[in-house]
Amino acid sequence: MNDSRKAALKEQVAMLPLSPGVYQFVDSSGRIIYVGKAKSLRKRVSSYFVENRDHSAKVRVMVRHIVEIRHIVVGSETDALLLENSLIKTLQPRYNIMLKDDKTYPWIAVLNEPFPRIRSTRRLVRDGSRYFGPYGSVSMQHSVLEFLRDTVPLRTCNLNLTPSAIAKGRYTPCLQYHLGNCKAPCVGAQSEEEYAGLLEMAVSVLKGDLRPVRAYLEGEMSRAAEALRFEQAQRFKARLDALENYRSRSVIVSARIVDADVFSLLADENEDTAYCNFVRIRRGSVVGVSTVRLSRGVESSDADLLSTGIGYFAEEIAGGLSREVIVPFMPSGAAIFDGVVFTVPKRGEKSDLLEFSLRSARIYRAEQLKNLEIKNPERRTDRIMEEMRRELRLERQPRHIECFDNSNLQGSDAVASCVVFRDGKPSRKEYRHFNIKSVEGPDDYASMREVVYRRYRRILDEGGELPDLIIADGGKGQMGVIHEVLERLGIDVPIAGLAKDNRHRTAELYCGYPPLLVGLRVTSPLFHLLTHIQDEVHRFAIAFHRQKRSKSFLHSELEGVKGIGPRSIEALLKRFRSLAKIRAASEEEIAAVVGVSRAAAVKAALDKDKR
Repeated sequence: MNDSRKAALKEQVAMLPLSPGVYQFVDSSGRIIYVGKAKSLRKRVSSYFVENRDHSAKVRVMVRHIVEIRHIVVGSETDALLLENSLIKTLQPRYNIMLKDDKTYPWIAVLNEPFPRIRSTRRLVRDGSRYFGPYGSVSMQHSVLEFLRDTVPLRTCNLNLTPSAIAKGRYTPCLQYHLGNCKAPCVGAQSEEEYAGLLEMAVSVLKGDLRPVRAYLEGEMSRAAEALRFEQAQRFKARLDALENYRSRSVIVSARIVDADVFSLLADENEDTAYCNFVRIRRGSVVGVSTVRLSRGVESSDADLLSTGIGYFAEEIAGGLSREVIVPFMPSGAAIFDGVVFTVPKRGEKSDLLEFSLRSARIYRAEQLKNLEIKNPERRTDRIMEEMRRELRLERQPRHIECFDNSNLQGSDAVASCVVFRDGKPSRKEYRHFNIKSVEGPDDYASMREVVYRRYRRILDEGGELPDLIIADGGKGQMGVIHEVLERLGIDVPIAGLAKDNRHRTAELYCGYPPLLVGLRVTSPLFHLLTHIQDEVHRFAIAFHRQKRSKSFLHSELEGVKGIGPRSIEALLKRFRSLAKIRAASEEEIAAVVGVSRAAAVKAALDKDKR
């Protein structure tokens, strides 16, 4: 920001009143980029321009774009909160909390018309119709509608059933009437009062109360049985069975928690995103679950995000919020939600409801991330690399990782391996094997010291690329050895260590020096990646060790055969790979490698050993 613009802004700040109100920051194109509220406009706005204040990176970027400050004075802080909320929704400023979801949620509508129908919809039209939901999934909504059609005989046709149209006799009963699923109001066979009674039973179900429809079905079944209409009685019995099935599939919370709304907030640490989940409880049953994704604005707290999420659902849901709203913490500006009592439970059934809501938000987030990763696979890699950077306290994402492991059998045929991962995927062409040259006996630390020194001494001499992270397939001891070698070479590369439990499964992760234990969830993608790296380096080391051991065994078996020297042994090994395959080969196949006379000697010696 140049000096002239800074001076102009300071002058504008000095002219602001000390009254409560709403302020707006405007950029050079005349677009409002931020809306905020304040108890004292001058004090709040001036805080953005204090030089030594520890602002976040996002705030500093926003301040650099400000060219004008506008304000609106209101009577109280509560009025400022209401006005701020309204302006944000209208203007959608770049640096404010915003709803990021562009999808609409499914609802069930009871239409405002003669003989009202019950329909699925995604549009809320303020025409006097009643709406129930929102439903977290279409399948949940369809199961409710299917149940209503199976139990309550309401019309499903698209006819205009005005009194004048019915009186003119325009319509005839359809198939649904003959099946017993409708009572034919289209021909005057059912009065509006009788239809309204059935409709209210269906509305009770949508509100979570199954008792009226149960009483109706039981009464109709008894009357049909008493009149010896057993086929009709069986139809009502089938509807009662459907009622029981629906009841068993609904989430029953508690008889003590009658009506309540539950809100939880799941904030993403890696991104400026949060998920607000809403659970609606009516008469002890969960009747609606949905989640909205929010974009975190500049200097917005979790309380601000929760307040925005509650405000969104308060406007969308039919009938407004319940009198009791269960939340994990108090939202900002709680006073703007008139007639609502916020409860922050610590234990008990209400706390369990919060956990249920939070679990629903986690599921929604997982689905969203999965969809994004399908469309953009690189996004998953970025997320895992960022998680590794954060968990291991690294300065940058470890896009290039190298991991070491040793393998020997009681000190013999000691080898080591190095595997390379780039962007979370194995780069097999860069894998390397090492024969241990300077160590006698089973000394893993000395072997690791030799291999790491040889690896990075060569990279330094050849001007190669150093990794972003080195992982030891071992605990603190192996990390100490690698740290010692890197210091000796003058290399500054972060170190991590993976230790296994007695079942040979990845159990602990250490980072830094001195090593610090890092806590990881075993279900996290990062843990799966680290386990994959450890398994891969172990597999590669074991395969090389077995190959070398097989070579040694082959040499020892064939060195005593007359006429077979080192060159013949190497040729046989190159052709057949193992002693077992040489034994299984025919004399003609061996002769093709070492000649007829030598082949006979080899075959005779191996057949003698077999006997």
